[in-house]
Amino acid sequence: MSGTKPKLDTKSNITMNRFLSSLLLLLSITSSVSASRHSFIRSVNEASLFGVRGGGLFGGKDDTKEAEVEQAEKKMYPAMTQEEIEDWMEHIPVFAVTDANGAGVILKPDEDSSVFYFFFNPLAANATLTQLQKVNEGMELKVSAFSLGKIWFKLLNADPNQEVLLKAPDSDEKKSTTGVDYRLVPDTKDLLGARMLLTMSPEDSEKLKTGETMTQEMAQKAIQKAMTESPKFKETFNEIPVFTIAQMRMQKQAAEGETGEPVTLLPMYFSLQNMVGTWQQFMSSAAPEMQGVEPAINLMSLHDLVSMMKKESEIDFRNVVLVPAAPEGEGQPAATGAPAGPANAMAGMGGATLGDI
Repeated sequence: MSGTKPKLDTKSNITMNRFLSSLLLLLSITSSVSASRHSFIRSVNEASLFGVRGGGLFGGKDDTKEAEVEQAEKKMYPAMTQEEIEDWMEHIPVFAVTDANGAGVILKPDEDSSVFYFFFNPLAANATLTQLQKVNEGMELKVSAFSLGKIWFKLLNADPNQEVLLKAPDSDEKKSTTGVDYRLVPDTKDLLGARMLLTMSPEDSEKLKTGETMTQEMAQKAIQKAMTESPKFKETFNEIPVFTIAQMRMQKQAAEGETGEPVTLLPMYFSLQNMVGTWQQFMSSAAPEMQGVEPAINLMSLHDLVSMMKKESEIDFRNVVLVPAAPEGEGQPAATGAPAGPANAMAGMGGATLGDI
């Protein structure tokens, strides 16, 4: 979709860029406040895919009539196998606190509970590491990176009654236990972004589009509304938002030495900020006729997405690519064994950690 240098002074382009920039600013203002707030309200069963076309998500119902679909037989794509789904997620890093040998540190909130956390954001894993080091000074702990593909079925969605060997910090004795609760924790900012997208009213949308100055009061109201009124993503773990813009595409070139046309892929992002930044970069160099295009933002949970992949579908999920969150920049905590971020985490994944995964 490249072409001549577009004119960037069209009203629609300025309005949408202002909206997206204001949305990121609002997330920036609110993320530090929301980090200390948690919601453990039970999730309700809602539609798995939330979409925006012409403001549908931000403006409530879209009253435009749907175009009539021809009654032709639709092409269906076969369900993906477990191995295909594991490969599809293999390049996504998640982070957890382990000992020096890579054995996971399982937390016990009480005598009957065992919890293990995986984090999308390495900074959150570092924060947990710091807390554990304060109360376990004799243990050599670190943050280890894992492949999401390798843990999705084997740990996160495995039989909860599978046996796990536990060893107390002050003992060499191992004992078997079952019922370990493996929790996958999204980035707080992206969880908040998903809630805000689902609770933004037409009035809120217009304020952002017209460039109204963002105030602390507006940010606080947005947090409160997102925390209390979101129909989905109410939990702080195991509800992972995935974002995409329907008009965005990536091209995968044929491997060196191979022939064939480039493959067009639909990118899906774990980071709302990364997605919006990529869209803005694309629009800055898009052809003039593309400048009035309003992004159709779609949002769904990772678990719902995987469930759809395991069934026959009209969507060719083999041509969908997950985009890992980009590092937030320099200045990571200097905790022992802490990774610098997803960019260099991949080199440490795939080892013999957490047992035999």
